[in-house]
Amino acid sequence: MLVVIFGSDRWAVIGVMAGMLYLPLGQVIPVFGINLFAMRFVEIAVFVRIVFRREFLSFVWNGIDRVFFALYTFTTLVFLARSNEGQANVIGIAVDAFICYFSFRMLLEDVEDFKWFLKVFLLFLGPYTALVLTESLMGYHLFTFLGYVQDVWREGRIRSVGSFDHPALLGTLGASFVQLYIGLWFSRKDRMFALAGIVFCLAIVWASNSGGPISCVIYGLLGWMLWVCRKRMQWFRRSLVAALCLLALVMKAPIWFLIAKLGAITGGDSWHRSQIIDVFVRHIDEWWLAGIPIGATKYWLPTYNHVTGGVDLTNNYLCFGAQAGLGATALSILLLVRGFSYVGNALEIIRNSSESDSSLEFLFWGFGVVLAVHAFNWLGIPYYDQTYVLWFMQLAVLATLSDKVIRSGSNIVELSLPKQELKAMQRHRYRSTITMSKFQTLA
Repeated sequence: MLVVIFGSDRWAVIGVMAGMLYLPLGQVIPVFGINLFAMRFVEIAVFVRIVFRREFLSFVWNGIDRVFFALYTFTTLVFLARSNEGQANVIGIAVDAFICYFSFRMLLEDVEDFKWFLKVFLLFLGPYTALVLTESLMGYHLFTFLGYVQDVWREGRIRSVGSFDHPALLGTLGASFVQLYIGLWFSRKDRMFALAGIVFCLAIVWASNSGGPISCVIYGLLGWMLWVCRKRMQWFRRSLVAALCLLALVMKAPIWFLIAKLGAITGGDSWHRSQIIDVFVRHIDEWWLAGIPIGATKYWLPTYNHVTGGVDLTNNYLCFGAQAGLGATALSILLLVRGFSYVGNALEIIRNSSESDSSLEFLFWGFGVVLAVHAFNWLGIPYYDQTYVLWFMQLAVLATLSDKVIRSGSNIVELSLPKQELKAMQRHRYRSTITMSKFQTLA
């Protein structure tokens, strides 16, 4: 909290992300029905910082921001109008979303900031990787010192959870950040940092021993392989849609049971994930308008979650739907579509600019791949612990840098300049504008 409040904007981001890594859900204080997790105190610190330093004054809304705001506002209002239970929790989720996402939007301003973050983040990711490997290899959970104990086994090996609440959520950390470190690899001066990041992230995925993160890594590698047809992505998208339509016609089961077939390769309970989609589609008349109490879904499947009292809802898209209806699910999909649109437009500008650094295109391609990884991962698990912090951070960086490229247009070279040189260039441009203005007045 002290780093977040008093540090530079770069170190404030490091402070928040270090909290995401090292503060488990076991650290909590209940106040008036709201669970104040340790991570929420860090969020309060970053909110205080931004307000008192007036860092919000330079903020400019873009299309991703508007859809993000609409998603969580709509979901919260519909839930509050429908249900008398769990209102404090839903409000807390919305506050988490707004503070985290918009704080990262205001703190990370340019490409150099983000590259600096990826390199310094290794100072925290390295020891964290050692902790989860210790848990996996030795069976000793070092986070028990913070009051958090959870042992999960699969096929004779521990599934590490680290500070997270589920092995798949720990694996999401590695499976998402590895795509960004691959993008950093193409910057020659940062190649050693990128290699270390890739190794740490893959080690975290291995320690999680979970099929979802392994599938995300494979899916991400396929995304990087699509680099060869980067200038013809519209044809790839159309071919993908056509292939899915053809499969839907020839398959005996619905198209979403492809998830179960993929799980036969990577492992994990993919059959249940296909069943969840199937049962929600069959009961769409019960939840499409304003969602449904999770307890009302108890008898949709032979088994249910004893904690929630309903089906084990392992699908983030359907979590939005159960909370606020089909409109919330549509907005969550629109958020992803808007993100892909911004990244695609930014890549087009970078590709057509003769002044841009070639490594910049790889870095932005990494943003597109990590967004695709999250879109795929949402089919298998909702982000119900501090995983939301890394998702909002990555989405905010994508939104900030893509929007900056789109707004810069032909001045793409400014994105790769160090901040001091950029400010000097802007001051020189401002003085030149003032001088020209005075000359025109005299004339």
